[in-house]
Amino acid sequence: MNKIIVGLGEILWDVFPERKVLGGAPANFAYHVSQFGFNGYALSAVGDDLLGREIISSLEEKNLNYLIETTDYPTGTVQVTLSGAGIPQYEICENVAWDNIPFTNRTGNLARSTAAVCFGSLAQRNKTSRETIRKFLKTVPADCIKIFDINLRQHFYSKSIIEESLEIADVLKINDDEVKVIADLYGWNKMDEQEICIQLLKKFTLDIVVLTRGTDGSFVFNSEDTSYQPTPKVHVADTVGAGDSFTAAFIAAYMNGEPLTEAHQFAVEVSAYVCQQHGAMPKLADAHIEAFR
Repeated sequence: MNKIIVGLGEILWDVFPERKVLGGAPANFAYHVSQFGFNGYALSAVGDDLLGREIISSLEEKNLNYLIETTDYPTGTVQVTLSGAGIPQYEICENVAWDNIPFTNRTGNLARSTAAVCFGSLAQRNKTSRETIRKFLKTVPADCIKIFDINLRQHFYSKSIIEESLEIADVLKINDDEVKVIADLYGWNKMDEQEICIQLLKKFTLDIVVLTRGTDGSFVFNSEDTSYQPTPKVHVADTVGAGDSFTAAFIAAYMNGEPLTEAHQFAVEVSAYVCQQHGAMPKLADAHIEAFR
């Protein structure tokens, strides 16, 4: 199995008070999916600076494939603090390199070989990256699975960007906080979370909607079925990267031919394991990796 799966968007240096952690949802997604035997690529930009070089060095240490363009902007950092429940709170610097990902010949060649691509809202706050994301998604093969990890926590979004992304996507990954934003945007406040997800599934002719709800479990919807899984009771070190590992594990299992419920269960197990580790990109347990061999 050598299918290329791409995480397209921001690669960040998440700076905790006590440590530095390579992060950014697309890179986290690509790293986790690569552990299941897929050819995971992180596609982003860094500045020609010390931090950019540190990020590339860290990607190499992780043995993660990457296509990183260098720009004149500084590489972005994120100051991360954790709530008492282990939920990350972010503060992002402005005008960073990953806001300016150019579309190059290398990017186009990668797109033409891509079997699945995960993209979000955050990198689309800048015109350069927004155009690159659009070009990339138009260049991928017709059967490429397009995953929109909506990522509204940072509030760098607009209704038009959300709708454009949903119209392109096959799979939507959303959490309970993001559902509230969607409810406000569309006047769906009287609907519950499940109803909103089903409405999104129908309105934008999506194949799958994945809803994560923290300690309240998660749902996966398609036109024929609904899968619910409770959240395992584990000791949480932090939740950084847990949602990205969930998406990666679900897509990997789904592309491996697993039924919806089994793919969902696997994603829950992987995400629960990641929550017990520090940082966005821990090495998964051998049992998770062996499931794909």
